[in-house]
Amino acid sequence: MKIGFIGLGAMGAPMTRRLAAAYPGAVLGYDLDGALAARVYAEAGAETTGSLAEIAGACDVLLSCLPNNDVLRAVYLGPEGVAAAIRAGSITIDCSTVGPDATRDVYAGLKARGASHLDASMLGSVKQAEEGTISFVVGGDDEAFARAQPVLAACGQLIRHCGPSGAGNHMKLIHQTLVAGHAVAVAEAMGLCLETGADIEAFFDIVTQGTGFAYSRYFENRVPRMRSGDFSPLFMLKFMLKDARLARAMAPDPKAYPALDAVIATLEEAEAAGFGDADFSAAMRAVEGRIGRKIDL
Repeated sequence: MKIGFIGLGAMGAPMTRRLAAAYPGAVLGYDLDGALAARVYAEAGAETTGSLAEIAGACDVLLSCLPNNDVLRAVYLGPEGVAAAIRAGSITIDCSTVGPDATRDVYAGLKARGASHLDASMLGSVKQAEEGTISFVVGGDDEAFARAQPVLAACGQLIRHCGPSGAGNHMKLIHQTLVAGHAVAVAEAMGLCLETGADIEAFFDIVTQGTGFAYSRYFENRVPRMRSGDFSPLFMLKFMLKDARLARAMAPDPKAYPALDAVIATLEEAEAAGFGDADFSAAMRAVEGRIGRKIDL
């Protein structure tokens, strides 16, 4: 069995290394940046390919990690893309966070070629990719999901089938509304601490050690970084903003979700202030701008 991976971003590179360790000599890769691909795949012990058509035609299982809907459609459905060269019986697994409509377009295009497509959106970031502890929320046909599970297990732990094509995207984007909302809520709570003179150290202990319902792993992990002024990206704010917008676009009536609108507005404010490439906890920077105080004192 040959396994391929398209896309060598922050997540794709460590996932490829794990696949190469689990399937020695059986992993192929492709990235638009050929020099980057050569270096990463040499480190992983995998082979590079020169085109999308080459990797699509060679692989039994083909994974991808791509930035957005447009790139997904171009990679899979473009004139020299995956669908043009895929072999009948192959499975493709897209691990991107994209809209379910884009996924269903790809699913239909590959089904017409006799191949199967799964949307396997990921929960986790670079640390989980390196550790092999990513969670996958998957949409697609039952038979393809069953065949793909061993490959996904090389990269992650929780692997949950959520329904037909696009269902994994739905689940991931709904999940992201909670994550983005929590980031903005934490930022505003920190702002209130600053403006009212509340003891932030005491507040941190109360939330993380008390018996209330405000605790989260995000709070415990990000607040110390925020207090030290560390907004280096673990997950970029611009990507969280993209996810929140995609979630809103899924809603039959977006006006029914005013809290999501408010979260998006805060993330947009932080991006406009120049923090799009910072960690999404930089939602704090938008709150700081409003109140004229900084958390990293």
